[in-house]
Parts: sequence; structure tokens; C-alpha cells
Amino acid sequence: MTTCVVVKKDGEVAIAADSLVTFGDTRLSNAYEANNKIFQVGESYITLAGTAAHFPVMRKLLTEMGEDCKMNSRDEVFETFSKVHHILKESYFLNTKEDEDDPYESSQITTLIANAYGIFGVYSYREVFSFDRFWGIGSGRNFALGAMYAAYERAENAKDVALIGVKAGAEFDKSSSAPFQIYSVTMK
Repeated sequence: MTTCVVVKKDGEVAIAADSLVTFGDTRLSNAYEANNKIFQVGESYITLAGTAAHFPVMRKLLTEMGEDCKMNSRDEVFETFSKVHHILKESYFLNTKEDEDDPYESSQITTLIANAYGIFGVYSYREVFSFDRFWGIGSGRNFALGAMYAAYERAENAKDVALIGVKAGAEFDKSSSAPFQIYSVTMK
């Protein structure tokens, strides 16, 4: 579980994440391993919520896609993650099962993307959202969303709002903890 957020404000985009990894009731903090939940692919910063197994797979897969990994618009993100789904099944043995009557195969991925073109969220059936202000994923998301909503108008920039979000997640969610990773870029 985790707290990950993206924010867009006044020409700046920011992404932030906590650093705690959990295995059931066991907590693996940064004291035992540097848990970096944000990685860069090209001009995009990406973070995930869910199983820790996704991180090495998605880092490798997205990086190796080269020119086929495009994430500068909602449509490009959808096309990229449709390709990702196929690769996950063929090369990484993805278990696509969720519920019996689901309309599509699941990619089992929940991710946030931040780049100079915007902030995007991708969910398990390859639903892609392009957010106007902010969003969060992970077990601490509700705390983060509330805090970012309360601070958005008063905060100076996107990075400040994102930091408020992950701090709130870490304060109240048992599966999120400092230190935090945070990156910001100027929008094009």
C-alpha cells in the first residue's frame, strides 16, 4: 500500500510518493532498503500502487519500449498501456483475472504519470484519466485528496500541494511513511 499523488497548478506539474513497502503486516521502511516509488521514463515520471512486483517489471518494460512509449496525451497513454497489457501477458506472465464478469482483462496496474503535458492516471482496465488539478492512488489517497483539496488554492505551487498530500497520507495511513520522493516540471 502507499500514498502517491500528482498535481497540476499554475504551469507546474508535480508527482510525489511515500517510501514504505509492506508485505502483509510486515513493514519495509527506508531504513532497510531505499524504496523509490517514482521512476523516470523519457520525460515522464511514473509511480504505481499495488504489488511491489510491478515496479521492476514496469520500469524495465516501459524503458525498453523506446519510441513506442508515448505519454504526452490521454490518447497516447491509452495506446501505450494497451501495448503494455499485451507485453505483460506475453513476456511477464500477467495474471489478468479479477472478477468473473469483468468487461475486459485486467492489467492489474494502477499508476500515475506526470510530465510537461499533464497529469494522468491509468487503472486496471486501461482506463486513462487526465486530471485538471490533482489526484492520488494507494491506501493513503483519501487522506491525500482531502489535504490537497484544502490546500490547493492557498499553496504557492504544485510541488507544495503534492508534499501536503503525501504528508497527510503518511500521517494517517498505516501503510504509508516518509521519506518522500517528489519531482516537478514546468508545463509546455
